[in-house]
Amino acid sequence: MNHLSQEEKYMQRCLQLAQMAEGNTYPNPMVGSVIVHEGKIIGEGYHRKAGEPHAEVNAVNSVKDQSLLCQSTLYVNLEPCAHYGKTPPCSKLIIDKAIPNVVIGCIDSYSEVAGKGIEMMKQAGVDVKTCVLEAESLELNRRFFTFHNKQRPYIILKWAETQDGFVDIERTNADYGTPTWITNEWARRAVHEQRANEQAILVGTQTALKDNPSLTVRDWVGKQPLRCVIDKECTLDGQYQLLDNRHQTVIFNLKKDERIELIEYVKLDTAKDLTLQVLEDLWQRNIQSLIVEGGSATLQRFIDANLWDEAHRYVGDVFFKKGIKAPAFVANLQQRQTFGGSQLFVYRNNL
Repeated sequence: MNHLSQEEKYMQRCLQLAQMAEGNTYPNPMVGSVIVHEGKIIGEGYHRKAGEPHAEVNAVNSVKDQSLLCQSTLYVNLEPCAHYGKTPPCSKLIIDKAIPNVVIGCIDSYSEVAGKGIEMMKQAGVDVKTCVLEAESLELNRRFFTFHNKQRPYIILKWAETQDGFVDIERTNADYGTPTWITNEWARRAVHEQRANEQAILVGTQTALKDNPSLTVRDWVGKQPLRCVIDKECTLDGQYQLLDNRHQTVIFNLKKDERIELIEYVKLDTAKDLTLQVLEDLWQRNIQSLIVEGGSATLQRFIDANLWDEAHRYVGDVFFKKGIKAPAFVANLQQRQTFGGSQLFVYRNNL
C-alpha cells in the first residue's frame, strides 16, 4: 500500500502485530495495539490467547516511562472492549491511564461491545477517531465478524482437482481406504497450515469411506481442528481414523445422540435442513471457522445453499480423463499461489 498517512502506518503495525496470534485467539478476535508519543512508538502489544491480557493492556505495560501515556495516542485495530469478561474493560484502562487520544481501525459489531467502548471513552474526554484502515481491519477479523453477525462459522470450501476438472476417480469398494493424491507435498503442507488456523473441518460420508482421512494437522505445528463428519446412517466404525478417539470428533447423523470418549454423535432432525443444523450446532459450540473438505456432493450442497465465504481450489498437474467432477460455482478470484506443479486459487463469495 503506497502513500500511507502516519495514522495508517501505525494502524498497519497494529494489524501486523494482531496477525502474529493467528489461530490462537479464538473465540476472541486478533487485535494489535501501538502507543505513540511525539511521533515515536513507545509501546506495542497484541492479544496472544483467549483469557490472557488484551492488546491494549500489553501495549500499555510495555511502555517504560508510564508518565508519557498522558501525552500519547493509542492505536488499535478493533474498538476497545467496555465489558468485564475474563479481563477488565480496555476502555476503562485507557481512561485510568489518562491516554488522551485513541485511533481505532474498526468498530466491534459484537453486541457486548458495539460502540460502547467508544462511548465510554468519549464521555471521559478521550479524543476518539475511528475507521482508519477500516477495510483491512474488518478483513483481518472476518471470521469473528461473520460468526457474530451471521450466527454461523466462517465457511471455507476446499478441494483439489485435476487439470481436466475431476476431484476423484471412479472407485469400487475394493479401492476404498486411501486418498487419491492430486496435488504435490508443498500444496498439502499448505493445507495443514490452514487446518492449524481454523477451528473445525467437515467431510461427508463418502470422503470418510473412500479416503479414510484423519483430518489432523501433521505437516505443520498448531492446534488440531474439531473433526466433523456427516454420516447419516452411522456407517463408519472403529477401523476409520475419524473414530480413533485421538481428537475431538463430532458425527452428525440421523440415528442417535451419544458420546464415546472424544467422539460425540449428534442426531439431526430430518424435518429440518441438515446443513443449517450442522452450522447451528457449530455456532453453539463457539466454532468461528469451518473448512468443508468434501466430497463433491457435500461441497456442492454448501455452494447451492450459498453458505460459504471462501473457496480454496487446488489444481494439480495431473489428468484423470474421467471420474467425479469438481464442484460448479461462480465467484471472484482473489488470490493465486503456485506450489511447483500445483496451484491454489482462492475465491470470495460476494453474494
